[in-house]
Amino acid sequence: MRRLMQITLLAACMTTTVGCFVPIYSSRPERRVQQLLFTSEDLRSIVDEWERFWFLDSPSHMTVIRTHGGIL
Repeated sequence: MRRLMQITLLAACMTTTVGCFVPIYSSRPERRVQQLLFTSEDLRSIVDEWERFWFLDSPSHMTVIRTHGGIL
C-alpha cells in the first residue's frame, strides 16, 4: 500500500512539472522563429476578432464628428 502511494505521488509530481516531454517548437532556429511569429500573429488576431464580435471596430454615432456611411 505504501509503495502504491509513493508511485502515485511520484507520477503526480512528474505530470505537473513545468515543461513538456515533447517540445512544442522545432529545435531548428529558423523554423522556431517562423513558428513563434505564427503563434504571436494568432494571439494578436484574437483581439481583432473580439472587437469585431462586439462591434467595437465600428465608428461611434455618438461623436461630434459625423462619419459618412456610404461610399464616397
